[in-house]
Formats: sequence, C-alpha cells, structure tokens
Amino acid sequence: QVQPVESGGGLVQAGGSLRLSCSASGGTFSRYGMGWFRQAPGKEREFVASITWSGDGTYYADSVKDRFIISRDNAKDTVYLYMNSLKPEDTAVYLCAAGAVTNWPQINWLYWGQGTQVTVSP
Repeated sequence: QVQPVESGGGLVQAGGSLRLSCSASGGTFSRYGMGWFRQAPGKEREFVASITWSGDGTYYADSVKDRFIISRDNAKDTVYLYMNSLKPEDTAVYLCAAGAVTNWPQINWLYWGQGTQVTVSP
C-alpha cells in the first residue's frame, strides 16, 4: 500500500497559481492511478482530477478543466496538481488519493492523504 502526503497549499489571490505535490511512499507508486479531490467547508468532497499509472491519461472535473493540470513523476513517486487562474470558489482542502484503475476513468480509490489547505482570496 502507499501513503499519500500532500504539500504546497497556501493563500493566493484570485487569478494566481499554485502547485500542489503528493508524495506516495510505502508501496509501488507506479502501479496506481492517482487523483486529487477537494472539500470545502460544509460541502461534500468532490473529484478534481485523475491520472493513469503511466501518465498517458488524464481526466478533469468540468469546474477545473482548462485551468488545472495533473501530472506525475514515477521516478520521484510524486503527483502534481498545477492550479492556474484560481478563483475564490476553489478554496478547499485538497486531498490526494491512490487507487486501482478499473475501467478508465473509473478508479477504485484505496488510499488517501490528510489534505492541504488552499485559500483563494478575492
């Protein structure tokens, strides 16, 4: 199994950019599909983006498409989320997850990180 650990969150003004990182130790990182989710106060957790084990397939929520980019570096056991043109409604705790690709883009999410806070000011 792997243990995802997120980093890179912070406070940014609307229109700005952030890069989140997720390092996954304890297992064979390259076997897993990886993804990002977010949860805002009082709201349910929502899917943001996912990537196949090889990195040749990506999938995005409509709300972030054309603004966010997910990528991975299997040599570093790390997945990234590049967030551009940030909006106040992107404010949330962002969580990294690892899972088994069943029928892409469907992934059976198995392991979760604790999350990193992203706050976007108006």
